[in-house]
Amino acid sequence: MTAIPLTTTVSGAGSGIVLAHGASGSIASNFGGIIPALAATHTVVASDYPGDDTRLDLDALADALVAAAVDARVETFTVLGFSLGTAVAVRAAVRHPDRVRGLLLAAGFAKPDNRARIAVQAWQDLLDLGDTETFARLSALVGFSADHLGSLPTAAVDALIRQTAAAVPGGTRQQAALVENVDTTADLARITVPTLVLNATADLLIDPANSRMLAAAIPGAEYVEIDAGHALMVERPAQWWKVIDEFLRRHRL
Repeated sequence: MTAIPLTTTVSGAGSGIVLAHGASGSIASNFGGIIPALAATHTVVASDYPGDDTRLDLDALADALVAAAVDARVETFTVLGFSLGTAVAVRAAVRHPDRVRGLLLAAGFAKPDNRARIAVQAWQDLLDLGDTETFARLSALVGFSADHLGSLPTAAVDALIRQTAAAVPGGTRQQAALVENVDTTADLARITVPTLVLNATADLLIDPANSRMLAAAIPGAEYVEIDAGHALMVERPAQWWKVIDEFLRRHRL
């Protein structure tokens, strides 16, 4: 299994937190708003996935995130995963039970349902064609709740599409391909650490039923809902942080 190269930054001091971002996202876009607060009490290990055509494998990606933390002398840690990052987090916990002390799984899934599978297939087709503008439109349609997108001025939506199209993260196509093939269903019953499943109940990309399934299948998992679309950190940033902070404090992670 080939090692997957990551771009990692480490900040703060205290108990370890490893961040696992979603497909088409980045550490900055998924977690940038909470890293300063996390780093006030934790050592935060934040790794971006490869920005090129490196083929991604779930085991190798989970191992790479763990190795990045150990290289930073963070020997044990909680993993905070978003979307695809929830599958990475679960696999890391199963493969490295001596390292992972807790899991926070936001807007996640064990395997893609038909809606998610179709969406990431379309992402790959559009990126193969170089059609980043249509990719950006589709991402906005599924990435935000109907209420949030409908609340924005037309000019703001048009600007969002332009910005997204101009800055599609490198490696997005490979991340979408990984989403299409992920399956952590058999891992879930093996999770033994404190786990919180955070469900975005207006999610149009990863159906909320997926989070309910994760919570039901992981022994002792806690479950919280936020009324938001997939990009819950954009739509409900205060709630996003409150849920994370309370879980970490309650379990002394």
